[in-house]
Amino acid sequence: MMCREFSYQAPADFEPLAALLGRRRTTDADIEARVAAIMADVAARGDEALADYTRKFDCPGFSAEGLAVPASDIEAAFAALPRADLAIVEEAAANIEDFHRAQLQRSWWTAKDDGTILGQLVRPVDVAGLYVPGGQGGQTPLISSLLMNAIPAKVAGVGRIVAVSPPRADGTQSPYILAAARIAGVTEIYRAGSAWAIAALVHGTRTVPAVDVIAGPGNIYVTTAKRLAAATTGIDMLAGPSEIAILADAGANPEFIAADMLSQAEHDPLAACVLIAADPSLPGKVTAALDRQLATLERSEIARKALCDFGAIVVADTLAQGIDCVNRMAPEHLELAVADPWALLGTIRHAGAIFMGQHCPEPVGDYFAGPNHVLPTMGTARFSSALSVETFQKKSSLIATNQAYVQKHGAKIARLARLEGLEAHARSVEQRLIR
Repeated sequence: MMCREFSYQAPADFEPLAALLGRRRTTDADIEARVAAIMADVAARGDEALADYTRKFDCPGFSAEGLAVPASDIEAAFAALPRADLAIVEEAAANIEDFHRAQLQRSWWTAKDDGTILGQLVRPVDVAGLYVPGGQGGQTPLISSLLMNAIPAKVAGVGRIVAVSPPRADGTQSPYILAAARIAGVTEIYRAGSAWAIAALVHGTRTVPAVDVIAGPGNIYVTTAKRLAAATTGIDMLAGPSEIAILADAGANPEFIAADMLSQAEHDPLAACVLIAADPSLPGKVTAALDRQLATLERSEIARKALCDFGAIVVADTLAQGIDCVNRMAPEHLELAVADPWALLGTIRHAGAIFMGQHCPEPVGDYFAGPNHVLPTMGTARFSSALSVETFQKKSSLIATNQAYVQKHGAKIARLARLEGLEAHARSVEQRLIR
């Protein structure tokens, strides 16, 4: 059997599964030191450092003059692609925009009878930077990642959105990345990848602007750079390897379940695929289906390693036990492959995205339906949420009081300040009191 098998009846049974999933946490002091050195180098040398790293790792003939993607390249890519493909990307983009427009928050304030006005001002950041992975030398363009990051920023009202993505060996970018950027309204794209691209977005160079928020997935070097950047620049989240949990009952289709586990396993050897079955006959059927489907999967080597290292089948006696296991895992993606998923929805407390029923597989959300696919991983759905319009907005509190307010409450405010030992705070209020 490729996947490890566990049983779950009580909270203590989660510990072996938690230990397995926890092995995916990667902390490497050597990587952090290398990334810190790269970021310092880019801060010091700017475009020339970007060109040096790009020549070394991506494109041997690269020069700093090639950092910015000309508008003509973007238009040419859009014009050259099949109209049918562009129509699909445009439809997906429209769905994503519709969903994220519902998230848009507005400024508000309330006026009290005494003339006090209190409220909150919601404003977009000035500049957003998007990281778009190149993927296998540019051969697997992550179109969906660009859409999922760019469109919420656009809906938020960000005035300047820039994207960075590593070039292919010939110095170009995938035309699908460029066309998707155009569809999403991003016209400023730079050829840079990995930690040096993140460093450019943090510090700014002669060509690449410094940004206020960085969003987008990447490998351990990108994630480490974002973590180091977070002291001075906003980031979306520190995402780990992809993961899926599927809660299934006796009526679940094992072929569907196997296909959905493989949809995550093909991402990365560190991807976690967990079936939580409330039916003892289901594991054997799913394992057989995995074997059959793996035989014809192009990325079977990656998927098999993920299943062997981090795949799990958990057998529970009841759906209630399975739900308890789900909530402890707090998965990035959760599929409810049960007869009545809506009846269980209220019991799910922790999941990045929830897919309802057997005909709603995870790729529906990853690519097309509209909700964001940038989701919390490694159990962080206990306290964090999907990337959203709010990622690109900030809020300022609004306080407007008059002299009468200070006269009425000033002594109380001053007393609170003195309880904290802050005499100047107290005197700031008392200066305004009428004796």
